[in-house]
Amino acid sequence: MGRILIVEDSATQAIAIRIRLERAGYHVDCAEHGAVAVAAMQSQLPDLVLTDLHMPEMNGLELVEHIRAEHPSVPVVLMTADGSEEIAAQALRTGAASYIPKKHLDRDLLPVIADIVTMIDQLRGQDLVTGAIVSSETVFEFGNNYDLASKLVAQLEKDLQRLDYDDENGVFRVVLALKEAVVNAIEHGNLELDSNMRDIDENNYHKLAKQRQQQEPYASRKIQLHSRISPTQVMFVIRDQGPGFDPGKIPDPTDPENLTRGHGRGLMLIQSFMDHVEHNQQGNEITLIKYRNPPSEGDNS
Repeated sequence: MGRILIVEDSATQAIAIRIRLERAGYHVDCAEHGAVAVAAMQSQLPDLVLTDLHMPEMNGLELVEHIRAEHPSVPVVLMTADGSEEIAAQALRTGAASYIPKKHLDRDLLPVIADIVTMIDQLRGQDLVTGAIVSSETVFEFGNNYDLASKLVAQLEKDLQRLDYDDENGVFRVVLALKEAVVNAIEHGNLELDSNMRDIDENNYHKLAKQRQQQEPYASRKIQLHSRISPTQVMFVIRDQGPGFDPGKIPDPTDPENLTRGHGRGLMLIQSFMDHVEHNQQGNEITLIKYRNPPSEGDNS
């Protein structure tokens, strides 16, 4: 299992989180604020950093910026609370890999950490030697199968690595955005699950998902994933066969206040990690674009 560094100035919360992670099999160290974490990382580099935002000496945003500059292969997960939304949104833009609202720690801590650690293992287990390929274009079509979807995303992750698209953390963020978009297409597109239901009862949400995977009209619907990776940009187009929705009614995923809400997390990460995100008019297709060298504000080309 991975080694996790918890950065939290509340000893009570740090101990509670540590116990949960150690029971899940992780190796855990703790630091009471960012400056202590920086010193700890000089002697032993963790696989992942889980940090609070409001701390003395060095806050969470400053820690994210330091890790991004000095240890770009180490992903940082934020723990967000009411009042920290602006800092968290900026941290996501500048290098954090994900976030967990503190009020949902009991529900989300282990699933989010497990997902990220798995992706880290996949990244580090691949051959990073750049071959002769300079671009790649692929179209996948698949049903509402989470396991197959995960394998296809892992394949596209390999393509990004072979094309030497970005450093490890940059690839990780693009892949995480893609995975969130695919899961949204399955659950909210093909299976027509209401994201608000997840906040009310997580178990019933997943139970209904399993039922609809076997029921028509949901069971026979497909997802189409079009990937285009070039020397200048990465583009993913994900289309589901659900009835769609009005994109104009989506709560603004860039609004920092939405960070502490349980639903809408996927769109928040997608908007934070990609340079351009667009839904079609019907609401059953999303386009994600990440530029290798983002155009400047005054560049209209």
